[in-house]
Amino acid sequence: MNPSTRPINHVAEDLGLGPDDYLPYGRGKAKLDLGLLDRPARGKGRLVLVTAINPTPAGEGKTTTSIALAMGMRRLGKNAVLALREPSLGPVFGVKGGGTGGGKASLVPADDINLHFTGDIHAITTAHNLLSALVDNATYFGEAIGDKGQIDSRQITWGRALDMNDRFLRRCIVGLGGKAHGVPREERFDITAASEIMAILALASSYEDLEQRLSRIVVAHTFQGKPVTAGDIGAASAMTAVLRDALQPNLVQTEEGGPAIVHCGPFGNIAHGCNSVLATRLAMALGDYAITEAGFGFDLGGEKFLDIKCRQANIWPRALVLVATLRALKMHGGAPVRTCAEPDAERLKKGIEHLEKHLETAKAFGLSPVVAINVFPNDTPEEIALVENAVTALGARLARSEGFSKGGEGAIELARTVAEVVDATDANPPKPRYVYELSDRPHEKI
Repeated sequence: MNPSTRPINHVAEDLGLGPDDYLPYGRGKAKLDLGLLDRPARGKGRLVLVTAINPTPAGEGKTTTSIALAMGMRRLGKNAVLALREPSLGPVFGVKGGGTGGGKASLVPADDINLHFTGDIHAITTAHNLLSALVDNATYFGEAIGDKGQIDSRQITWGRALDMNDRFLRRCIVGLGGKAHGVPREERFDITAASEIMAILALASSYEDLEQRLSRIVVAHTFQGKPVTAGDIGAASAMTAVLRDALQPNLVQTEEGGPAIVHCGPFGNIAHGCNSVLATRLAMALGDYAITEAGFGFDLGGEKFLDIKCRQANIWPRALVLVATLRALKMHGGAPVRTCAEPDAERLKKGIEHLEKHLETAKAFGLSPVVAINVFPNDTPEEIALVENAVTALGARLARSEGFSKGGEGAIELARTVAEVVDATDANPPKPRYVYELSDRPHEKI
């Protein structure tokens, strides 16, 4: 651990927490007690959503910008608390690398967070595979599932999970070994971040809610074509027990010692792509500014955050930060990745059309967007000014962030801009504005 890292109890004390409010996991991380949500809020709880333009190989930097924003706000004397997702182990060892920010805008202890952390993802993997084993067990012994009949092994839809990029397990055969050892069938392994249990844990509001959500998972159909759930085979209680500690959010810190709550990590292109409801609620209860991130682009993870997570948790952001880089905008304008870092005003102008669409969507949700330009060393002032003029003409704010190279100092401009936008909503906070109602038919929702 970095010798400058603060003991986790000091970080907890900054949030007004006592020794009984958290359980230390070593020197630099801790589990937060869910009972904290039953207390009166300590902070003003104004939520800021950080999202981005559509991902490109050039990179955008949502996590880095989120961390830099929180550090910049704390440098301005603001009580800002981060709420971010846990990285998946597979992408850490695959093409993505770590999920704790970058440069001087990082979380610590980064190695712990990127690897085994407090064991949450391992617990989710175990709960997922426990359900898989119970489904296979019921199939092998031909158990009658209430009045639904027996499970048809050809209609088992629940796979297995592993937190690793292992292409050869995406499709495989299980149940070999003859009559005594199983029922042969095709099987798949999903990466744990794509597990339905990961998505469920992120949306659960309590142990009771978690068990009810788990019990509704459809795992198979019977020979009569009737759906079989985890509750039907008696798996939900055991899975909840396995997930007991995993439901508690994790407290760590930024590179500059500010509090960060890191919990759950469903993929934004598969599930809702947000950290847990509990982590976000805790950040809102403990901070004046709760800064959270939605995975993938605004049109995917960002909209899922608003239409799924916000609806479930009865929360709504005061402001939206839309992260962009000049190189990514140039790629959206047609520049190849190998040249997107070079000056190219024409491709940049074309790519700004992509940014315009996201700003239009933000306004449809009634949100005040701030475009955060994640600055790279070879970005030219002329091209940054080009984007700034376009954003201003669309009625949005723009601020530069150099958090990667300068930490909180490099995000002062962004922090000040976001604080101004958020503070201006105190008299009249934006009301939730969903693009569909739960009662709408699927075709209307789409």
